[in-house]
Amino acid sequence: MLELPVKLAVASQEGKAVSEHFGHAKRFWIYEVNTEGCRLLEQREVDHYCLGNSANQGALSGIMEAIKDCHAVFVAKIGDSPAEKLRAIGVQAVSNYAWEAIDESLLDYVQRTQKGEALP
Repeated sequence: MLELPVKLAVASQEGKAVSEHFGHAKRFWIYEVNTEGCRLLEQREVDHYCLGNSANQGALSGIMEAIKDCHAVFVAKIGDSPAEKLRAIGVQAVSNYAWEAIDESLLDYVQRTQKGEALP
């Protein structure tokens, strides 16, 4: 069972929707979520991980360090390799809510996770 409140990271360009590819994110919006709602705690700046056909491994390490205290990271898209590396440090990559509003997505995720339901 998910222990509340939970800290969730969101890759977003504008802070309104889950709108950024994991590797293109310049910042992650960090939220605290409980059954009553979402609260933006901070924004954490990071370096780009994806550089077209190559990857900046140093940036990936920095991103993992920046969001390692979060239960999950919400992204528009993420590759298998970074998703596996995140899973290894206990952070779930969630791309089920791409282009959806942040607050509603985080609340839906928490409610479904609490009930043991599958994500949409």
